[in-house]
Amino acid sequence: MKTQEGRTAATPSPTADEAVPEAKPNGKPTRLRSMRSPRRPRLWFEILLIAVSYWLYSLVRNAVPEQKAAALRNADWIWSAEKAMGIAFEETVNQAVNSVTWLIVSMNYYYATLHFIVTISVLVWLFRRHPGRYAATRLILFATTGVALLGYYLYPLAPPRLMTGGNFVDTVLLHQTWGSMASGNFKNMSNQYAAMPSMHIGWSLWCGLTIFALASVPWARVLGLLYPAATLVVIVATANHFWLDAVGGMACLAFGYAVSYAWYGSLPHRLPKLVSSGGGRLGALSPEAATAKSGSSRV
Repeated sequence: MKTQEGRTAATPSPTADEAVPEAKPNGKPTRLRSMRSPRRPRLWFEILLIAVSYWLYSLVRNAVPEQKAAALRNADWIWSAEKAMGIAFEETVNQAVNSVTWLIVSMNYYYATLHFIVTISVLVWLFRRHPGRYAATRLILFATTGVALLGYYLYPLAPPRLMTGGNFVDTVLLHQTWGSMASGNFKNMSNQYAAMPSMHIGWSLWCGLTIFALASVPWARVLGLLYPAATLVVIVATANHFWLDAVGGMACLAFGYAVSYAWYGSLPHRLPKLVSSGGGRLGALSPEAATAKSGSSRV
């Protein structure tokens, strides 16, 4: 506006008491940002999600056609490739461990049970002690398992114990133990030619790295690293996998970490440990408690 002298007066700025209209953020980016923010997991949803996901995984894995001829050809190729690289020790390990009955029987039960028990235990531990990191770490596990299904479909592979002309021992059949869904009475319930990649390695390494990154007790961190190492020995000694199947499991896990990092923008152990149900950091903790908690990345 003009003053009496004809000069333009400056527009008065709003005072502290005046409300300044805020620009409304775009709805889609806000919703996307909310979805990508760590939030406290809900128990009923996680139980349902894990149960349905494993059911679908088993359904899809067992629905993959059992291409026996292709699976045996691929097994011969893997065995030849390992011989060329000088790492074809599976047969020696299988026969040596099989000569110690109590050891191989223990490994049969290890193969059959710890795959599930340890993985579920780590999920429960994350849910209770690291809720802010739970979803990102769970996403790694789900993405790892999902991409493994492509391996089962695209690359059917017979385990060493089913190779023709080999000297591998099917330790479950020999010792009459329950140690493989693809042996004995359970062989018709599972795809016998889905050995690549090894999810025993993918899942056990996920458990080991998660424990190593988040546990504060030194012995727990050591056990975390020993678990996938022991699993590698077990899958070879029981003639369920080649060494290269384990490499496939590691590659799937690397993919899982990449997916989680792309979605959350950080590795799980760098995310806040505690969050509120709405996704805010450290929930309803007092400022003093929040400061103390945020200063530690491990429990």
